[in-house]
Amino acid sequence: MYYLNNGGTELSKPLSVKDFMKRDLVTFTPETNVSAAIRVLLKHKISGAPVIDDSGWIVGMLSEYDCLKPNLISSYHSDMGILVKDYMSTDVTTIKSHLSLTEAAQIFIDKGLRRLPVVENKKLIGQISRRDILEAINKSLNSN
Repeated sequence: MYYLNNGGTELSKPLSVKDFMKRDLVTFTPETNVSAAIRVLLKHKISGAPVIDDSGWIVGMLSEYDCLKPNLISSYHSDMGILVKDYMSTDVTTIKSHLSLTEAAQIFIDKGLRRLPVVENKKLIGQISRRDILEAINKSLNSN
């Protein structure tokens, strides 16, 4: 498990997802136009984002990969009225904020995902990425 050094030689508690997850997220709704979603992904330099419904429940993920097919189709038909709900991935792996970074890293390795939405009571509260875990590891190594 990864630990943060408490400033001395003693190690503190194991690092958890809640310590490094992002809370201020870009999200989409199922009714978001895919072309608008692409502009948002590019503006924020991110490769994907959660899709949430009106209740804040996560209903899917939209990635760069998901955006490729509708844009190929629309280039032939000149129709950009394609919605996120038609192309988002609905088989979403989520995790809880109390999970350790080691457990989250294992999920990334096992499933080959780039990001994991963090939920509590079925509502999206954050997201952690592979990069967030690498930053945590780096911080832990450099605090020794």
